Order: sequence, then structure tokens, then C-alpha cells
Amino acid sequence: MTPSDSPNNEQSSTMPLTVVVSRRVRTGNQEAFEALSSQMTERASHFPGYLGTAMFRPASADDPEYRIVFKFRDREALAAWEASEERAELLEQIESLLVQPSEREVTSGIVTWFTLPGQNPVKPPPKWKMTIVSWLALYPAVTLVFVLCGDWLAQVPLLVRTMLVTVVVMLLMSYVLMPRMTRWFSFWLFPQKDGTFR
Repeated sequence: MTPSDSPNNEQSSTMPLTVVVSRRVRTGNQEAFEALSSQMTERASHFPGYLGTAMFRPASADDPEYRIVFKFRDREALAAWEASEERAELLEQIESLLVQPSEREVTSGIVTWFTLPGQNPVKPPPKWKMTIVSWLALYPAVTLVFVLCGDWLAQVPLLVRTMLVTVVVMLLMSYVLMPRMTRWFSFWLFPQKDGTFR
């Protein structure tokens, strides 16, 4: 497989990229698949520009879809990894365990906050919708941090205070708020006439 082009080619070539790979594993091959996926992650971690990987296991036994999300610093770093022999060797073994070939989508920015189980490939909502929903999550998150810790934070130096607040808010956004906001607003973010739900 070759890297797919994004709409803003020149700008995205120097921006961090997130790749979402969906793989539907044949029954009985899950253990072998996860072992190969771990090896793939280990090999990728040694490549310049690698920023991390997360694996999301199937939500239920009825849908054997794994979603692997990994990030690279820029398009050049991603291309080097995807053209490598280290990846090709394991990819061939992984594909032999699947119901159908892997499906893959390259995104950038906050797009990966806006994904739903069973929607594949990832089709991001319009930017203005993502901005509104992100703000609806961000505003109460920041407010809560200052309500709970405002007095203590006021005594902390500005740079440290900003670092602490942004770390807490980003963790809340990524792992608590945005998964819920995406589900709650799915009717608006992913209208069925535009979606590709299974």
C-alpha cells in the first residue's frame, strides 16, 4: 500500500499525521494478529518521526474489526516507514489473517477525535462542526479545572500553570470528553446520508 494524498498536500507534508488502519480478523486468529501487531509497533518505534500507536480491539464479538491508530511527525517520515522492508515483511503476514484487506485513512489535526466504532474508512465531519463540538467540550473542561484548582494554580508560575492546565485538559478531551461528545453529536456530525455505517 502507498501513502494516500490529503487535500492540503504541501501544508500537511510538514504536519503530524495520524493513520487509522481498520483490520477485520478471521475468527481464531486474534492472538496471532495481536502478536504481529505488537511486532509492527516495535519496529515502527525505531523509525525517525514515529510518535506512537494505539490499538482499539473489537467492540463486540459480532464485529471483528480492530482499529490501529499511529502517528508520524510528517509525511516524509510516514512514507519512509511505509516503504520499509521491516513493515512489508510483517504486513504480508498480517494480511493473511484478515477477512478482507486492511482499510486505511490518513488524517491530521483533531480529526481523530471524531471517529465512531463501525465507521470505516474514517470520514471526518466538516471542520466547522468539529470546531463547535470541540469548543463545547473544551469550555467546560477548562472551567472545571479553574473552579477546582484555581486558587492553587494562581500561586504557580505562569509557564508551569499553563503546562499543567493544558496537560489535564488534553487528557480529558482525548480520553473522556471527545469520545462521549462524538457519540452524543453523532446524528449531526455523521448524518446517515453522508456516512458509511456498517
